[in-house]
Amino acid sequence: MAYRRTPAVQARLDAQREAVLQSAVGLLAERGYGGCTMAAVADRAGIATGSLYQHFANKAELSVQLFRRVVTREMAAVNAAVALRDTPRQRIAAVVETFAARALRAPRLAYALLVEPADAVVDAERLVFRRAFRDVIATEIAAAVAAGELPEQDPVLTAAALVGAVGEALAGPLAAEPSDPQRATTEVVPALVSFTLRALGGRDDSDA
Repeated sequence: MAYRRTPAVQARLDAQREAVLQSAVGLLAERGYGGCTMAAVADRAGIATGSLYQHFANKAELSVQLFRRVVTREMAAVNAAVALRDTPRQRIAAVVETFAARALRAPRLAYALLVEPADAVVDAERLVFRRAFRDVIATEIAAAVAAGELPEQDPVLTAAALVGAVGEALAGPLAAEPSDPQRATTEVVPALVSFTLRALGGRDDSDA
């Protein structure tokens, strides 16, 4: 008869897996994907490397779960910021503002999330990530067009272009890991928001 884990054993394994993922997030923020070896993650989590393989078959599988963990957190922050804004145009600005500000406050983590060379499975997850942000922006662009706030345009195409442009604009500052993240945030984020609104064809508040 096949062995069945008791609730206590399953709870212990679940807690261990959570500790592993939290440790991996910390390492990713400090060292990037290159530093997230199976041995390093196990050591940070306080378990034997062999025990880590009970949860993840290899580094690629761990990297995917790690990426999803961080992205889920970032998407939640963006969605929470969007929910606080009143108009589609304000909500589009909130997406860019929130994403860029959080990235610049944790540059090493954001660099790993966006552009650091990694396994092919991580690149596939990045595509899913970009599409998720694209869809949030596209929904608001469509609403803004319908409300007459923006000129007619293809919401999905425009949103995809904006996601690519914002990611590219952040790549340099993130790679440099600014010594003063607060200053970088106050300089870069408003510029990206202004660029976004101008690219959409809407009126930027600085035009007043």
